[in-house]
Amino acid sequence: MLEPFYKLNSFEAGTDEAGRGCLAGPVTAAALILPEGFSNDVLNDSKQLSHIKRNLLRPIIEKDCSCFAVAHIYPQEIDKINILNASILAMHKAIEQLTETPQFIIVDGNRFKPYKNVLHECIIKGDGKYMSIAGASVLAKTYRDAYMEKLHDEYPMYNWKKNKGYPTKEHREAIREFGITKYHRKSFRLLPEQLQLKL
Repeated sequence: MLEPFYKLNSFEAGTDEAGRGCLAGPVTAAALILPEGFSNDVLNDSKQLSHIKRNLLRPIIEKDCSCFAVAHIYPQEIDKINILNASILAMHKAIEQLTETPQFIIVDGNRFKPYKNVLHECIIKGDGKYMSIAGASVLAKTYRDAYMEKLHDEYPMYNWKKNKGYPTKEHREAIREFGITKYHRKSFRLLPEQLQLKL
């Protein structure tokens, strides 16, 4: 069972990102603040939930949380500032869009940069420990998946509706055959023999 809050009696936001290891598409972050008394027996780290469960949870989280926000950082920016900085920037942008200002931030993982003057705590595997981070992980994943499914219509040969831009064998074979798109991250190792890839 996940804990509702890291710090009791603190107006606390949880944040997480999705798509960090992808070859294409944005890195997407969500942030949310939960009300006192929030509970959900199904909510867990998004990686532990099926696609169906995540999509069922998304409107419940959105309805029951105090506020939430989602932000994308796109490949051109990822290539400029690197994926770690892009992931943190996405989380900052999500927090910035919250309609209420948190007094404390809990972050999934072990790397973060201070957001304004709000105290924060990095929690390894936090999406499997705290409800607000788990909720943020579900929102980030479902919003990013929906975005990649739209991109699939533009470039169906990469099958992004299935692989969501992750480095599957099928995705890499499509890159080998068709080259790359404006949605690919050029700073990533898109193929094992990167030098042979025409950028």
